Amino acid sequence: MARLSDDDHRHLLTAISLGDRDAFKALYDSTSPRLYAAALRLLKRPAWAEEVLQDCFVTVWNRASSYNTTGSSPMTWLTHIVRNRAIDWLRGTDAHLTELDDTGMAGLADPDGSPLDNLLRNDASRRLGNCMGLLAAEQRQCLVLAYYHGLSHEQVAGTLQRPLGTTKSWIRRGLKQLKECLGL
Repeated sequence: MARLSDDDHRHLLTAISLGDRDAFKALYDSTSPRLYAAALRLLKRPAWAEEVLQDCFVTVWNRASSYNTTGSSPMTWLTHIVRNRAIDWLRGTDAHLTELDDTGMAGLADPDGSPLDNLLRNDASRRLGNCMGLLAAEQRQCLVLAYYHGLSHEQVAGTLQRPLGTTKSWIRRGLKQLKECLGL
C-alpha cells in the first residue's frame, strides 16, 4: 500500500469518527507497521507490542472524534496513544510476568544447566518477582525500564516525563527495597 499523507490520515480519522469501517481498515493498514515498531521499542516483547497495538486501535475506533484536525499530525496523535498504552502496560508488568510467549518459553529450557541450577535460578526469579510486586508503581516502572529494557536514567526520565532527580531517587529507593526484600 502506498504511504498516505497527513491529510489522507485526517480524512480517514474523520470518516472513522462517523463509523466508516473501510476507513478504519485503511488507517490500520497504513499506520500499524510504524505503530507496532514504536510499541516494540518500548516493550521489547512482540506479544506485548501486539496487545498494546490492538488496544490502541480500539481506542482510535472509539475516540476518533476527539482528534483535533488542526492540532498535531495524525501520526503524532496515534504514536502518543501507543506510547501511553505501552507505559500503562509496563506499569502493570507484574501482572504480565507470568505470561509466557515464545521468547519466555525458549528461556525455560536450558540444556547446559543442571536441574538444581534451574531450580535455584527459578526460585531466585520468583523471589525477585515477588519483591518487585511490593515496590511502589513508580519505582517498579523505573526499574523495569532501566534494568529490563536497558534504558539510561535520562531515557527513563524522558519516557516517564519526570525530572531526572526524581527518577534517580525512585531507582535508588527501589533497588534498596529490593536488596532488603531479597536479604542481600
